[in-house]
Amino acid sequence: MSDDFAIRPHPDATGPRIALALGAGAAKGLAYIGVIEELNRRGFRISAISGCSMGALLGGIYAAGKLDVYRDWVCSLSRMDVLRLLDWTLSGGGLIKGERIIETLRELIGEVDIAELQLDYTAVATDIDRRREVWISQGPLFDAIRASIAIPSVFRPHSIDGRRLVDGGLLNPLPVTPLLASSWDYMIAVGVNGPEEDLKEHARRTAVEDGAGPAERAGRHGYRKRISQFMQRIIPGEPKPESAREPGALDLLNQSLDLMQANLAQLRLSACPPDLLIEMPTNMAHVYAFYRARELIDMGRERASWMLDHWAPGRLRGSASRPDSSASA
Repeated sequence: MSDDFAIRPHPDATGPRIALALGAGAAKGLAYIGVIEELNRRGFRISAISGCSMGALLGGIYAAGKLDVYRDWVCSLSRMDVLRLLDWTLSGGGLIKGERIIETLRELIGEVDIAELQLDYTAVATDIDRRREVWISQGPLFDAIRASIAIPSVFRPHSIDGRRLVDGGLLNPLPVTPLLASSWDYMIAVGVNGPEEDLKEHARRTAVEDGAGPAERAGRHGYRKRISQFMQRIIPGEPKPESAREPGALDLLNQSLDLMQANLAQLRLSACPPDLLIEMPTNMAHVYAFYRARELIDMGRERASWMLDHWAPGRLRGSASRPDSSASA
């Protein structure tokens, strides 16, 4: 990966205009950075982005022109750095406050208003009380991101205008519909809940490239085990036998969300199919594996490159009309 490559919007680019939908995915969503890098490298002009959860975060930071700053920062994180970003709590409807993460990003990226972004941007969240999807396309960027990443029971809900907002992936895990009002030539959707694949060869190659030996891999396993043990202590339940294979509470929550979101995304995309769907395998990483950023970004770039090489774009489709705008915030 070339760390000095600036991943920024290019409004003057002459390539086809791309409307980009980025789905939920937590750490797996880091693959979106590689996808965006590849689109920029090939001269596509991203003119609109919609995203939920990790997709909203990375899409918003890209629209602010700072995705290369975020990329370099996240690639520097160790397993303990990731843990230090989590402000644990036992109140307020979530295990993590989320304030420390957002404040860290504000310091890294700067305070940005959505109206100042260089392209059309929509973060998708869920109004948990009114049971409806919410499109946030105005106001402070990090308020929109904080609402969209609020995984229920993990992050506290975020209030905007008196509404309790949580992760948009509950209702629209791969949000293509907010893009329909924008002007574009092709729509590309990127998700990380595709069919499982055998990733052993990629993992072996990455371990060799980054110098990870048995001790390092054992440390990674120990990190996952400590997280699972912590979750089991704060969520009452039956005692569980010690087993490296048995999933912890966070693993089970992540697996359940992946299953729900994969099926819901399939239904949504069948109603509004993009011109190109780039899917990463759901087993590519754990939800908290941000310390594997460099590897996940490379996987996203590789998958995007292969898909774009085999993509035969049709006639320029252009813009369409957004459905019921009452969903907008």
